[in-house]
Amino acid sequence: MSTATRPTPPDPADIAGLDDLLTEDEKAVRSAIRRMLDRSAEPHIAEWFERGGIPDVRGLARELGALGVLGMHLEGYGCAGMSATAYGLACLEIEATDSGLRSLVSVQGSLAMFSIWRWGSEEQKQEWLPRMATGDVIGCFGLTEPDAGSDPGAMTTRARRDGSDWVLDGRKMWISNAPFADVAVVWAQTDEGVRGFVVPTDTPGFTAPEIKHKLSLRASATGELVLDGVRLPEAAALPEVRGLKGPLSALNEARFGIVFGSLGAARSSLEAARAYAAERTQFGKPIAAFQLTQQKLVDMSLEYVKGYLLALHLGRRKDAGTLHPDQVSLGKLNNVREALEICRTARTILGANGISLEYPVIRHMNNLESVLTYEGTVEMHTLILGQRLTGRSAFR
Repeated sequence: MSTATRPTPPDPADIAGLDDLLTEDEKAVRSAIRRMLDRSAEPHIAEWFERGGIPDVRGLARELGALGVLGMHLEGYGCAGMSATAYGLACLEIEATDSGLRSLVSVQGSLAMFSIWRWGSEEQKQEWLPRMATGDVIGCFGLTEPDAGSDPGAMTTRARRDGSDWVLDGRKMWISNAPFADVAVVWAQTDEGVRGFVVPTDTPGFTAPEIKHKLSLRASATGELVLDGVRLPEAAALPEVRGLKGPLSALNEARFGIVFGSLGAARSSLEAARAYAAERTQFGKPIAAFQLTQQKLVDMSLEYVKGYLLALHLGRRKDAGTLHPDQVSLGKLNNVREALEICRTARTILGANGISLEYPVIRHMNNLESVLTYEGTVEMHTLILGQRLTGRSAFR
């Protein structure tokens, strides 16, 4: 006869026991970030979303930098050098507060800092990365254009040589952090192919007007980059890469963060729905006691668990050096799509209250509509995976 003790019933907030898959260091990173967000962001995030911006974004960036979050998966130059999985868990916690905050961290670390770290000169790394890691300098990433989104090879921004200098002309669109950035990594067509440039935003001819009237990512500042005869020295060009390999490698880093981050929005909405269902009474009992509500909660929990397992698997592969960009597409496509559906279902449980900023659900839902599109649309990731499955390209 077995004398084994009976397993402890699972915590409803972690019904699959996913915490057992994490190391103590990973849990500590997650807890430290959660404490900082609960103190500095959670009490204000609904107001920031409603007003359309963070009043002291530089103060918040420095606080994130002091915690080691900015560029935390990069080695050296003041960066924390933590694992990819730890970075993913950080993205999950940050997006559980708001996708706009995770966008700030992602653009800073995975796009701007990574581009300099991976493709920059030693001088560029020394000049920019330590200050970006502390949040004293904020970066943005200029790739998308008004007529070149999913097809970055069609960009029209151009850099031409003029003596020993480069002169940049063009326009970038939907650039997170742009209105307050100190430095921009800008990608442009040249006679040598696509090249990247590190552009201080106080350079003459550079402006970054803010894009207003957004109904998504309202706690994240978004702008254009207008380059009108921006003159730069040769030392501003990223020396180690030519072609789209440069920007696409950075996008892959950012997509990895989204694989985890989107689950944060899903978790927050799921927990809000579960708590609301336990308190909201109709027909003489909490709506949590009705079968249809329980089905929604179960379905949301299942999709969250599956998405988390996929994210963690991809994180372990990235740490082992075996993660392929197509697998990041798999994670981004599935997890954002399912997270958005979780938020939409959570909204139905909250009923009319679901559209109020008194609860986080409609905010997460609106934000994820943008996350679904940026760093590769559903259609693009579907075709990437379709090509891998069939060996045939359907892009053109």
